[in-house]
Amino acid sequence: MSCDAKFTDELRERGYRVTPQRRVILHILSHANTHLTPGEVVDLAQENLPGLTEATVYRTLEFLAQAGLAQIALGKKGKRAYEISERAHHHLLCRKCGHDVEISHARMENLFSELEEATDFQLLSRNHLTLMGLCQHCQ
Repeated sequence: MSCDAKFTDELRERGYRVTPQRRVILHILSHANTHLTPGEVVDLAQENLPGLTEATVYRTLEFLAQAGLAQIALGKKGKRAYEISERAHHHLLCRKCGHDVEISHARMENLFSELEEATDFQLLSRNHLTLMGLCQHCQ
């Protein structure tokens, strides 16, 4: 099974078409091992699918996020970025230099529960959170 097969199978099961654009972008996100800005995805996607427009990449990224196959996050310098939705995890991101520290979901789960209980607010997403700050070096 190819790296993006489970995601394309999921699209089909939900009744969505698997287009060449969606397939290429899922492949790119599956292999990135990091957040990618839309511009970075455009550059990589155009290598694999010449003629692919920037607008199509942006629309596809938004579609994949709405379908739950990609996660929207804050990348370096606070820019919008995307990654594949394989596992829940969180980040501390330095606003000055872009240093990123990943935090396990297990460390945050109690906090999410406490927030819901204290505020009577139901969190709709618990799988990806980015907290901005300054790393030790930039403080």
